[in-house]
Amino acid sequence: MTAVHGERPARAAESTRGRRVGFRSHLRAEVVAGDAAYLLSDRGVTALQGDQIEALVPLLDGTRDLPSVLREAARTIPAEQAGRLIGRLAQAGLVGYSAATPADTVRDPARAYWELAGIDGAEALSRLAAARVQVLSVGTADAGPILAACADAGLTAVAADARDYGAAVAAGELSLVVCEDYLDPELGDIDAVHRVSGRPWLPARTGGSTAWIGPVFTPGVGACWTCLAHRLRGHRLSEAPVRRALGLTGPVPRPAARIPVSTAGAAQLTVLEAAKWLAGYRYPGQSAVLTLETLSLATRHHELRRRPQCPACGDPGLVAEQVRRPVHLVPRPKSHSGGGGHRSRSAQQVKDAYGHLVSPITGVVDTIRRDPRAPTGLHCYLSGRNPAVGATDLAQLRMGLRQVSGGKGATPLDAEVSALCEALERYSGTLQGDEPRVRDSLRALGDSAVSPDRCQLFAPQQFRERERWNALHSSFQHIPEPFDERAPVDWTPVWSLTEQRQRLLPTGMLYFTGPPDGTVPQLAGRRSLRADSNGNAAGSSPEDAILHGFLELVERDAVALWWYNRTRQPGVRLDGRGGFGDAWTEELTGVYRDLNREVWALDLTADLGIPVFAALSRRTDKAAEDIMFGFGAHFDPAVALRRALTEMNQFLPAVVDARADGSGYGSVAPEPLGWWWGATVRNQPYLLPDPSVPARGPAVPGHRPRPDLREDVDAAVELLRERGMELLVLDQTRPDLGIPVVKVIVPGLRHFWARFAPGRLYDVPVRLGRLAAPTRYDDLNPVPLFV
Repeated sequence: MTAVHGERPARAAESTRGRRVGFRSHLRAEVVAGDAAYLLSDRGVTALQGDQIEALVPLLDGTRDLPSVLREAARTIPAEQAGRLIGRLAQAGLVGYSAATPADTVRDPARAYWELAGIDGAEALSRLAAARVQVLSVGTADAGPILAACADAGLTAVAADARDYGAAVAAGELSLVVCEDYLDPELGDIDAVHRVSGRPWLPARTGGSTAWIGPVFTPGVGACWTCLAHRLRGHRLSEAPVRRALGLTGPVPRPAARIPVSTAGAAQLTVLEAAKWLAGYRYPGQSAVLTLETLSLATRHHELRRRPQCPACGDPGLVAEQVRRPVHLVPRPKSHSGGGGHRSRSAQQVKDAYGHLVSPITGVVDTIRRDPRAPTGLHCYLSGRNPAVGATDLAQLRMGLRQVSGGKGATPLDAEVSALCEALERYSGTLQGDEPRVRDSLRALGDSAVSPDRCQLFAPQQFRERERWNALHSSFQHIPEPFDERAPVDWTPVWSLTEQRQRLLPTGMLYFTGPPDGTVPQLAGRRSLRADSNGNAAGSSPEDAILHGFLELVERDAVALWWYNRTRQPGVRLDGRGGFGDAWTEELTGVYRDLNREVWALDLTADLGIPVFAALSRRTDKAAEDIMFGFGAHFDPAVALRRALTEMNQFLPAVVDARADGSGYGSVAPEPLGWWWGATVRNQPYLLPDPSVPARGPAVPGHRPRPDLREDVDAAVELLRERGMELLVLDQTRPDLGIPVVKVIVPGLRHFWARFAPGRLYDVPVRLGRLAAPTRYDDLNPVPLFV
């Protein structure tokens, strides 16, 4: 249809000569004299008011051309005004032009359907009548219901030999491909043929209790099947052991669960999607996977976006190119300074930008939900498996506090976005095979390479006792084999913000590898390297991410100095009289009080001068105190304390249902259980504030808030440079996600897990006056930190 858009009557009449003008066929006009002209449709009612409209509406019944309408309307309305009114109605999508057709076909329901979609109904019907569809079945999938649905829709459909993709593509405008599983490798071959030919195709899974339909893969436009398969594999990691055991190259077959009517209904919806495409109707859902849960009839569109680094339809070298580039900081004004830190974008803006990545099909996060165990008033969210530990089954996921990704915050939105960012951060830090690597030995690489021993910081005695230690402790505390500087190892470039040059670190300590599934390369030197999430951070900007990765390193270092040396630290005032107290803190302590828990905090700030706090809590109504803690660091001491408190909230659900008989805990791992059952403030006095030092408030001498995140990062670089340390950054941002993700490394700073090599762990407490002499190795805290 062609809209008039307010043309002068003479020109409009010339351009539409011989065509009928009228309301679109999905509308019926009824005039109520003196009130309005009402346009009735399947979607609702539109009222048009005014004397001129009432006089014009009866003439727009689709039986007249424009000159006739203007001529008859001229009895009561000047032609100029009538033309403008018709133009406005056309702009609103209410009026259009069509070829002269018998009056009875103007009201054809099929034509009305397509015009309701905003396209020319007559042209849509013509396209469908001429369309030819090829139907391919993959594996054991039955194409019969699809062919029957095509016949019902009046589409010419031909069953094609799935093995002869080229002939099938050449013979049809659109291919419908029915399969049992979207990860069937044969779909990759089908997609490749269609991309070469430029023809679109639509996959469907019609035979399960949950039907899958779409997307319409259009070569050169949007995502391809390989983009989708990459995401799907990430949600199928639990299948890896079964797939390996059965020697399968494709997905593990699932038991059939369907009835004829569920399959037929899914087939009809699939053909409806095909008909819409062929008719010329376009809408965002065609770029998504539609799921229909046939038991509940719940539907959802799972948006699929192209992966710029896709090896099939994109540039597989993007990630390597990005990692090799220098890290350039830019001014980044702080636009949000909430309780969780200083950001360049608000939590809502981050959720709006990356919320589409939450989907069990096309996302990288299955789902985000509030932790059901969290007490009312405490905001804790869960966002799925933590790839840093490689757990793939529910039993493993209950083994520790960090087996799942999650988030915390002062508000539900802050906690939800925190959970989203942690999941995206860990996904981005997982090896996918397109990262740059060079294989060589530390000795051969020379000064450009950084020894992992400077970062992992295991003591020689730990290596000697590793077998016994590893048998007794969780995977977080695993001690690898000693690093051999002569052995070939895979290395990845990182950028030194301190020296403004490229360095190299072993790939195996920079990326999580997860369970082997054949999709990523095996790294040389894995047995002597451990990747963990220390220093990994996602942010609203690169500067934001770098800052918070650095602050996490500062936090963990300060915690290690306190925990393993068991020094007494100053308390922190949580009240509002010269302390950190505010309405939020008062509400939090009230929630804990109702749970029969006491709350306090310690100042762990070490030699770097950046505020670091520990928040602690214990039960007061039973013998086992179930002591919990959380940590936080930030240039702003109020932010640091709030981060410590919210992290403690995040771990609280693991003990909130604990009972006096020793049951009810949210983890079965021996390390935390042993702590909860046996640790008390009496036998672990370093958990309590130092009674000889006054409790501290929020004032920090010399603290000056900076308005720009880059200034904070520059300050961090300079702080480390003054102490002979180097700040290294690995850009782990994935082009298909877009959210900035980095891993920050500062060789020499301590992890808060058991890493006992000589250095800061022993020296700094003495320099700070906390201890008169370094703690002996055998006198370090025997309880490894387990959060």
